[in-house]
Amino acid sequence: MASTPRTDVRLTNDQGVAGGYVSNYNVNHPASPVAKDPTLSECSGSRGRQNEPSVAVDPRNPQVIVGSSNDYCGVYNDGVDTDGAPIPSGPIWLGYYRSQNGGTSFQSSLVPGYPGDNTPYAARAQVRTASAGDPVLAWDDAGRLFAGSESSDDPAGSLKTFGDVWVGTYVNPAGETGATINDGKEFLRSVVVAKGSSAPNLLGKFNDKTAIEADRTSSSCRGNVYFAWSRFTGNGGVAIYLSRSTDHGATFSTPMKVSAGIHDVQFPDISVTKNGHVYVTFRQLEAQGGQGDAVDVVRSADCGQTFSPPRVLTTFSATGVTDLTTSGGAARDCGDAPPCQSGYTFFRADTGPRSTADQNAAGEMVHVTYEAIMPGSEVPTGTTFGWADRSGVGGQSVIYYLRYDGATGAVTTPTPIDVEPASQQLFPDLSVDGGVIHALWWDSRNDVFNDVTSFRQRPVGNDAHGNVGPALDVYASTRPAIGGTWSTPIRMSDATSNPNYEQFGGRTVPFAGDYLWIDSKAGVTYGTWTDWRDTVAGVDQRETTQDETGADVLQCRTTLPDGRVTGDTCPRAGGLDQNIYGDLAP
Repeated sequence: MASTPRTDVRLTNDQGVAGGYVSNYNVNHPASPVAKDPTLSECSGSRGRQNEPSVAVDPRNPQVIVGSSNDYCGVYNDGVDTDGAPIPSGPIWLGYYRSQNGGTSFQSSLVPGYPGDNTPYAARAQVRTASAGDPVLAWDDAGRLFAGSESSDDPAGSLKTFGDVWVGTYVNPAGETGATINDGKEFLRSVVVAKGSSAPNLLGKFNDKTAIEADRTSSSCRGNVYFAWSRFTGNGGVAIYLSRSTDHGATFSTPMKVSAGIHDVQFPDISVTKNGHVYVTFRQLEAQGGQGDAVDVVRSADCGQTFSPPRVLTTFSATGVTDLTTSGGAARDCGDAPPCQSGYTFFRADTGPRSTADQNAAGEMVHVTYEAIMPGSEVPTGTTFGWADRSGVGGQSVIYYLRYDGATGAVTTPTPIDVEPASQQLFPDLSVDGGVIHALWWDSRNDVFNDVTSFRQRPVGNDAHGNVGPALDVYASTRPAIGGTWSTPIRMSDATSNPNYEQFGGRTVPFAGDYLWIDSKAGVTYGTWTDWRDTVAGVDQRETTQDETGADVLQCRTTLPDGRVTGDTCPRAGGLDQNIYGDLAP
């Protein structure tokens, strides 16, 4: 079944209206005294940044929808410097955005355990770090919601990057038989699943790129929770690890490597089929020894205790925006710092496959989507910028779909969901429910600088001179899970957004996160995305000459008599207002 899109809804209410941010404790205890701390107070009016959204629809009551994101709303909660500029030293944490009316509105809060959390829930959060990100969400069929995360910064303020991964558990306060409108409302605990090493600058052992799923079937695996991630090590090796919980998130098994024999892998995703079999897909990256770009899968037929060796589902030409900096190094994103030789401004965008399965459908069908450069679309860009993961090589990024039958091993030929004459497509996700697949992605067909002859040669939202403007919308499509074709895509987002605002790295570079999200349960489908419609444009007072238009955000800086430029004294005025929006999806 499909839903009908309506007016977009903001999940991150950090603009001082719609209630601001409330304590997660008060979400479940609204009659208790209002809990406040410097982080929550800051979040209620910060107009800050949020990206990498996730969303999960309660299978027992689809009126209950919970979203999350990397939430920067509390970073300016620590006073000002000697020039009066707020200090960005507060926590980046996971949001918890709850709707009980089918996504018509959301109440915004943070997952407990952030620095300064002074509620009774703080003691239930067994995390050891001062930041959290990469949020992933999954419901079981008993009113429990599981929230997975990567978590890194040292609370002592050192350069250590712990690189832990952990899972939080929310329950219905009245238990499994309680009114379903209260599913996933009470924070029960969070536990560290794998610890990283205490090394600076992401060296040592660093866990990242998380994925989570819960078994909602009637199989012997019912209730299991599966959590996967990429483990990076200082020697350059990357592997996919997985851990499972058989006690509803109270404990997790010793992490198990599931990507044996592959040198460089990222972006795991987890699917569970009706018989309780577990599938983990991930991206195999081009690497030494002839390893090419591919989507791989591993399979478990024993409730996640053991997994098959990796199997390649498809190879592809990877989408990966890249450039050369003015100093000659490689860059995945460009702005004022680092400036790139092409003169363009763009956010990083890499291929990351996503997969899902219908836990109520017979068989072992796993549905997979990914973005790739369409064969035959490669062209020279005429600059150092490139789309096809290579400097100077452009192309058209298209969303592909394939279906894998885990029971027989059959794989369908990957086919585009939709090919527009002049658009770049990024960050796909898909869900399946009731025999229908639902997909969404970012699409540049409404790019204000779209040029059918050169869109493959420039980043989205850039004109030939590096000026930027609104470029991305969210589009969605459906198709039968077995047979049939994709429907004509519809535009979900109500406003075309400018993803190239320089809001990160001290207002020098754009960042859009790594993914969008869609979920579908019991006939309700909901999608979420990062959005810049509320960002206030401005001028960067540090620039002696204006090298482009449209990328700078509102900021307030003063040049002092000694020539030094102060920090931004108005970070809450809208220049950083990057948000998570959502809507019902077809």
